[in-house]
Amino acid sequence: MRRAHMMIATVATLGVLALAWTAAAQQPSATTETKVQRTDRNFIVKAAEGGKEEVELGRLAQSKASSEVVKQFGQRMVEDHGNANKELMELAANKGVKLDDKAPKKNAVMDRLSKLQGAAFDREYVKEMVKDHKKDVAEFRRMHSGAVDPNLKAWIDKTLPAIEDHLKMIEGIQSQMVSAKK
Repeated sequence: MRRAHMMIATVATLGVLALAWTAAAQQPSATTETKVQRTDRNFIVKAAEGGKEEVELGRLAQSKASSEVVKQFGQRMVEDHGNANKELMELAANKGVKLDDKAPKKNAVMDRLSKLQGAAFDREYVKEMVKDHKKDVAEFRRMHSGAVDPNLKAWIDKTLPAIEDHLKMIEGIQSQMVSAKK
């Protein structure tokens, strides 16, 4: 009888340990990757790539532009998008989203602009920045209401006003350039 009680106690203890181990294994830890919905993940990747491109194009503007206003706008792109990119990289790492931290691949816009100098560069860079920032503002506004992840939504809330400000600035620069031609 005593032996039966020992067996029951041992089996019960093992059962409790197995349940505790299973429960512990299922608990999310601080290092466990958080599942991110596909639309959020795609936006994070696209925003990171776009942000890196803005920084590179801003550097190009600082070296190739003839207009001081265009050079200053390029500097603002380097600073603002550089800071936003750092925050986005942290967010992505916390969510388990892998991002390429290398410089953006050369693309047609970068290639085309890198061959230009002076006023021709200014005109084309400004045109590209207007087009790109209009697209970015629309995408960020769409994701503002569509993002599922609260941390991503907070980053969008923080970043969108800066992108809208960039658009206003670059449209103003473009208007000044058109007025100066007349």
